[in-house]
Order: sequence, then structure tokens, then C-alpha cells
Amino acid sequence: MMLAFLGGTGAEGQGLALRYALANEDVIIGSREKDKARKTAEKLQALVPNAQIFYGSNIEAAVRGDLIFLTVPYEAEEDLLRILRDHLFGKIVVNVGLAMKIQDGLASTIELEERSVSAKCQSLIPGSYVVSAFQNISAVELLNSNHRMEGDVIVCSDYKEAKERVMKLVELINDLRAIDGGPLQNARFVEELTVLLVNINLRYKTRSAIKIIGV
Repeated sequence: MMLAFLGGTGAEGQGLALRYALANEDVIIGSREKDKARKTAEKLQALVPNAQIFYGSNIEAAVRGDLIFLTVPYEAEEDLLRILRDHLFGKIVVNVGLAMKIQDGLASTIELEERSVSAKCQSLIPGSYVVSAFQNISAVELLNSNHRMEGDVIVCSDYKEAKERVMKLVELINDLRAIDGGPLQNARFVEELTVLLVNINLRYKTRSAIKIIGV
């Protein structure tokens, strides 16, 4: 299975691609600038010499990917999804982003009509199976291959099989645990919780995560 990372040259895309390359998954880095994608793929290849790491434009990555990770900034998501809608039809699309702004040292959500970025993604690509996951995982820690990850990833989707497939992918990254967060409408709470974690991180100069007890 080929995992495609749209906007994969950013920290979150690189970090997830690195972790899945380490887990022996084939990955392709997509970007608006193909040369930028090439440089990122070469960087990751140097870290995981035996991995299958490819690169291309976002369109090429969307076509080649069996499962898609949407790792572009929120501001770029709508335009990109409108362009790629036909190429994403029938595929699982994992949204890892959220609408957040930081002003005067305080993080806050950007109000959306759809109430969450993941719900907005689903409305833009109705023929795809959108899954919300990874919002609360540190990109910095993902990029440090020597760091053992810790925490729970809450996964939300309206599609049971797609959600279960992404939950299995979550647990390929040591020591992350997937938690079934229910339907996609619950993604709004995960995104808002992530904003809270960012504020905690800003205040305490740390990288906090979440763990659900009793499960």
C-alpha cells in the first residue's frame, strides 16, 4: 500500500512519512513544488536507506497513493481539495490539520461553518472517506526518529472500515494507541482539544499529549 502525503514537505507530513517509512510502508511525498518534494524525499531516504520513498507533485501523489494524508496548512486545503477531488474519489483521506491561529502568545480556533476542518474536507470531497486523526501529535517528536512516541490518537470518521484501517496505521508507530472517537462530527472536539494542548505547550514550554484512561 502506498501512503501519500499531500503537502508532505511540512513538518507534520515529513514526520508521519518518516515514521511510516520506518514501519516499512511505501510513501510518496507530494508538494506544489516537485523539486521541494524531491529534496524532502532524499532527506528521508538518507534517514531510512532501505525504505521505498517516492516524490511528485500533489496531483501525482494523489493519483499514486492508495491512502492519502492531507498535511497542508488549513488555508491551503480548500483550493487543493477542489483541484484533486476527482483523483481522491473512493480513497481514504486522513485529515491531520485544524483551523488555529496564534496571536499575542495565545492559540485559538478559527470559526468554521462546518464546525471542524475534517467536516469541511468531507463536504469538499464527498466521494472520499475522510478520517480525522493525528491532530494532537507533535511534528517535532515525529521527526526525531530516536524519540519513542507516547500518547493516544483519537480517530473519527463516518466510515467504519476506513476508521479501522487508519487506527491500525496509528499503531504502527511505537507507542501510539488509536482510540475510536466515533463519527466525524466529533472531530471538532479533538481539534479544539488540540488548541488547548498548544496553549499548555506555550505556557509550559513543553510538548504535551493526551492519554485516555479506562480504555
